[in-house]
Amino acid sequence: MSRLLILGATGSLGRHVVRQALAAGHDVAVIARTPSKLPPEVRERVSVHVDDLGAGLPPDLVRGQDALINCAGHVVDGRTFVALVDRIVTGVDVLPTSEQPVCWFLAGAALLDLDSSGRRGVDLPEVSATYWPHRVNFERLTRSRLDWRVLCPGPMVDEPALGLDRLRISLDTLPVAIPAVGGALPVDSLLPFAAVIPQMIVPYADAAALMLANIDRGHTMFRHRVGLALPVGMRGRKPQ
Repeated sequence: MSRLLILGATGSLGRHVVRQALAAGHDVAVIARTPSKLPPEVRERVSVHVDDLGAGLPPDLVRGQDALINCAGHVVDGRTFVALVDRIVTGVDVLPTSEQPVCWFLAGAALLDLDSSGRRGVDLPEVSATYWPHRVNFERLTRSRLDWRVLCPGPMVDEPALGLDRLRISLDTLPVAIPAVGGALPVDSLLPFAAVIPQMIVPYADAAALMLANIDRGHTMFRHRVGLALPVGMRGRKPQ
């Protein structure tokens, strides 16, 4: 059993993380702006701290936790999202390293390397216009002392879990191969990247399971971006 602090517990992914963490017997604390959004059966089993994190992440809530899983914030909120992640990172980084929990953050597949050159999806102009906060948040993490891991899935859907043993998992690079055009990947073309996105449309339940299965210190995911994709030959569909 581990002590977990979950941020964004009332969101689409956060709800799955909380339920799976409780089912696994973890000691769960959540920070929620509106605790009433938590299902009653969840509220009675977790420690709830009411806060919107506007003034930062209180270090006293972090101290003593084994892991912090951040599901809060939305990339489309731009600078507001960047400021939120900065406050969370700062709230952990002020603690001595021995008192810092393992930290999971959420980004998207665009933060992963497209190929061996190190170019990322977020470097594509059409992608950067919306997803640039993932790059800024990643740079903030790399400047910290945290034991961080960043989950970088494609779009997520509320469908039954497939199971981690069936999914493709990668470190720092896309878990799928981008088709080359004319023997090389076009420098600024969005089309090859967009073509593989359906392979990375994964259930929220699997994304939650991956984070919870990797909260030990010194894990191979230490300070890595983690990609997640469907089994070979399977393509997902995002609801309209």
